[in-house]
Amino acid sequence: MMKTITWITSEMIREFAVYLREEEKSRATIEKYARDLKKLIQYAAGREITKKLMMDYKESLLEMGYKASSINSYLVAANRFFEYMGWYELKVKTYRIQKESFYPENKCLSKEEYKRLLKEARKEKKLRLYFILETLASTGMRVSELKFLSAEAVREGMAQIYNKGKVRTVLLTEQLQSELLLYMEQEHILSGPVFRTRTGKAVDRSNVWREMKNLCGRTRVTTGKVFPHNLRHLFARCFYRAGKDIVKLACILGHESIETTR
Repeated sequence: MMKTITWITSEMIREFAVYLREEEKSRATIEKYARDLKKLIQYAAGREITKKLMMDYKESLLEMGYKASSINSYLVAANRFFEYMGWYELKVKTYRIQKESFYPENKCLSKEEYKRLLKEARKEKKLRLYFILETLASTGMRVSELKFLSAEAVREGMAQIYNKGKVRTVLLTEQLQSELLLYMEQEHILSGPVFRTRTGKAVDRSNVWREMKNLCGRTRVTTGKVFPHNLRHLFARCFYRAGKDIVKLACILGHESIETTR
């Protein structure tokens, strides 16, 4: 039987992206898979993709100091592509990672630190950032879900979130709704996403991440704690402490498994 010669080309990646879109994968997932496959191409440097090359690739990422979780994400992208191409013999196992029972305290954003970030954003008249921080911390939304917070949703007091093939409803507190309505009036936002760029598009995580980091020095909050997803963690901790209802919390956060919430 003739051996299949396996190289990865840019055209293959484009066709794979089309396949993923038909599978209704998110834009972020498709873009990440493409980036990860280009990294593999760079490592291969024109060599044929073999099982040995993939095992060497896995080890080289570890030697370069990548975390096991990051290496696994690269391998998942490659394995998914190999399945699409029918190159099942090239798939490699990911690292088994023991789940941590607790989120490290030195990475947790405290209420006091969160309030300092809010105060600084207000002081610098960065109102969009101020209300993004407040929205993420008050609802537990992912930063990627902000695009679903439209002017219409604010007026209704709830937003329909479509993520990972699921739909869930996020309720806004009366205070948050009232403040966002005032912000919309000030910014002349009548419809579409509340948090938008100058071109009218919904902000993305890179916009928010960069603006949040710029607040760190003046608030004495370490940069390792200041990123959008940590506001989701802050919401989860505060919600759980108030009612100790982990099932309800999992529902609000959109987790399929309570173990993820735990």
